[in-house]
Amino acid sequence: MARVLLENVTKKFGDVVAVKGINLEIKDKEFMVFVGPSGCGKTTTLRMVAGLEEITEGKIYIDNKLVNDTPPKDRNIAMVFQSYALYPHMSVYDNMAFGLRLGGTKKKEIDERVANAAEMLGLSELLTRLPKQLSGGQRQRVAVGRAIVRNPKVFLMDEPLSNLDAKLRVQTRAQLQNLHRNLQTTVIYVTHDQTEAMTLGQRIAVILNGELQQVDSPLNVFGKPVNRFVAGFIGSPPMNFIKGSINKANSHYSFECGGFKLEIPEDLSQYLAGYEGKEVMFGIRPTDIWDVPSSAWIDRRFTIDAKVDFRELMGSETYMYLKIGAIPLVARVGALNDAAPGSKFTVVFNMRKIYIFDPETQKAVI
Repeated sequence: MARVLLENVTKKFGDVVAVKGINLEIKDKEFMVFVGPSGCGKTTTLRMVAGLEEITEGKIYIDNKLVNDTPPKDRNIAMVFQSYALYPHMSVYDNMAFGLRLGGTKKKEIDERVANAAEMLGLSELLTRLPKQLSGGQRQRVAVGRAIVRNPKVFLMDEPLSNLDAKLRVQTRAQLQNLHRNLQTTVIYVTHDQTEAMTLGQRIAVILNGELQQVDSPLNVFGKPVNRFVAGFIGSPPMNFIKGSINKANSHYSFECGGFKLEIPEDLSQYLAGYEGKEVMFGIRPTDIWDVPSSAWIDRRFTIDAKVDFRELMGSETYMYLKIGAIPLVARVGALNDAAPGSKFTVVFNMRKIYIFDPETQKAVI
């Protein structure tokens, strides 16, 4: 398999800079996920690795070989697209074997490769069917199988699950994880779905406006976001953000906004030197805001009285949409909580899991 290295890779379309100086190493046998909103440059970056887009500036290496001027067919990569792109008049077998035939592979080897890939993907009983006789998930597996039989150094996947329904996405994500473990190959996977990114990626590269924001493990991207964008993009429901100021009294720091005040734990205060009296952005995830009755402890320094706007029952839990004055807030509470819209609702903040962001740089302070 292969290591992929991007050095200061830039792509311009006229005056528009789609990708801005990306430096990134994808390790051998790693499952790397590019994630970000639509139009952020993740697919363009993938297409440059594939050779389908010309690089404006920078260098791309695959298996320590510079491939800037190497045609796509000679890069030893395989790409799975958002659309299945299957030949409708060909059987599953012929769709999977087509590329090998074009490359002059002998029939015996084609049969072996297709049989192995089909068994791995649960397609062995479907090899004689046409694409129109398959479900969406089966078609996607054929597209993946077509890539597998080529034994590429790198798999490139561009939102391959976006056409599947929610239940099928979960099943196919599990299959992709098993496939990666079995093949031990390098995978670069593009998605705008942060759940897919968190589930599949060994590391995640978060991209915004063509620039890398953070590259780290899923747990670190979720738990230690480097800036406000990453904090708000990763996590569902998204992180709550409240604009306010940092104040200091008797060597104790607190966050204040409108009519409420929250004391900041002493061991976190060390990061706030120089922010006294300054405006900041306070962040906390819905999973770290609890309803008081179900909380293990109650400390009034960390509680806020809010008003219920509406709620979403999720089965094992409820997302409560609240208002503190005009400030919106989402809390994850117990499933049996049936507080009515307009009623008072007291919540307690887990102040061990707060975030503070600089409003100018957008970088995380805590």
